[in-house]
Amino acid sequence: MSSPNTAPVPVAQPAIDPKGMRVIWLLLIAAFVAILNETTMGIAIPHLNRDLGIPPELGQWLTSAFMLSMAVVIPTTGFLLQRFTTRQIFIAAATAFSLGTLVCLVAPGFTVLLLGRVIQALGTGIMIPLLMTTMMNVVPPQSRGRMMGRVGLVISLAPAIGPTLSGFILDVLSWRWLFGIILPIALLALAFGLRWMTNLGETRKAPLDVLSVVLSAVAFGSLVYGLSQFGAGHGDADTSAAPEGASPVVLGIALMAVGAIGLALFVWRQLFLQRQDRALLDLRVLLSRNYTVSVIIMGIIALAMFGTLTLLPQYLQNVVGLEAMMSGLILLPGAVIMGLLGPVMGRIYDTQGPRVLLVPGTVIVTLSLLFYTTVTESTPWPLLMAVQTAMSIALAMCFTPLFSASLGSLPKSLYSHGSAALNTLQQVGGAAGVAIMLGLYSSILHSGEAEGLSAAEAGAPGVRAAFLVAAIVAAFAAVLSALVRKPQDSIPETESAETA
Repeated sequence: MSSPNTAPVPVAQPAIDPKGMRVIWLLLIAAFVAILNETTMGIAIPHLNRDLGIPPELGQWLTSAFMLSMAVVIPTTGFLLQRFTTRQIFIAAATAFSLGTLVCLVAPGFTVLLLGRVIQALGTGIMIPLLMTTMMNVVPPQSRGRMMGRVGLVISLAPAIGPTLSGFILDVLSWRWLFGIILPIALLALAFGLRWMTNLGETRKAPLDVLSVVLSAVAFGSLVYGLSQFGAGHGDADTSAAPEGASPVVLGIALMAVGAIGLALFVWRQLFLQRQDRALLDLRVLLSRNYTVSVIIMGIIALAMFGTLTLLPQYLQNVVGLEAMMSGLILLPGAVIMGLLGPVMGRIYDTQGPRVLLVPGTVIVTLSLLFYTTVTESTPWPLLMAVQTAMSIALAMCFTPLFSASLGSLPKSLYSHGSAALNTLQQVGGAAGVAIMLGLYSSILHSGEAEGLSAAEAGAPGVRAAFLVAAIVAAFAAVLSALVRKPQDSIPETESAETA
């Protein structure tokens, strides 16, 4: 029997297989490059419109088509990650991304550039679910928070660097350098993958249900694009797909209706196919209460994050009157800190569980959004930077626990489907955030301008109203966060919905 003064012997944590760790690093680098590319395009659209001689509504398709392609591809990754090996999926995704980047680099005009963006999106849409599923298969449960923190770093840091890098390139170089800088890195990642990527986990000959793919494309593509129409319902709207005389809002409502019908049919089809274990996206992941609550919170957090990152620059430039570069610099510190804190939050999750991070994190996000409901034309920019930094730290407190607790609540056979559903809802939540906040802001802005107010005077009330709606939605995440718990180390394949 040990004496009272004897220190407890620390229990060694299971080591991560070196081959698996090498695969994870390859996937982290590839995912970082893919997300960096995704976030450089928004600020480049005006330059491309001017250089290619195309109207704004046509140029907007360079982001809309990318977003739509992602919305179509991500739900299919649950099937793809079971049917094909890690190596096959990585090489296919990295090749598609590299090929799309090359097509964009040499594109002689808009049509070829648009094609390149679609090809890029096919690779990007696969990469994050592949990274998450591989991590769940390779990393022991006791270390998942720490490793998921690195995913949070990638997801946070790349969007922080992307717009700033894009602005610098466009100031001193041609828009083609947006792709010229990305391409060598993408090719290097592909070369490393060809050399070192190994197969992890097991595959099975899962049949592809073509009807499910079609219904998925109709459902999620219509929902995401319909939401984007609400966000573009005023001002620089993407009306290229609208029938003559139809407003983007009318088109958005129609697309949302089509998406809702498609989603209902998609769910019905998956429930039917699950009986034979042939579902494209296995909805049995939703039987886990911990997973479902975590995914709902993730959708709300994505709504708040992407909505804020879209609306705040509009406020800083149109209401406060700052230059685009200055508005980007105000957002940069928080975003960089959010990325760097990912691994730290992961270690806290591994030792303390999710609630110590998630509860205060969601509360701070809500309070930050409530602060934005008080802004005016004269709100000091250092105060805005401080609040945005606090919100970014709070987002870092949310991402890692949600990634780890959600997927960790599933049996191993459902990791790929859980990752696909999580990333799909994150895409839809982000699109909803941009649509709701930008649409409400634009509506109030243009109503005020019609009454003779300046852009600053008319825009401030719109900003406050948009952030109020976001704060109300975020409050639901704060309430739900207390329900998330750390999963047990191993979830049996027969785990019931009540205990998973």
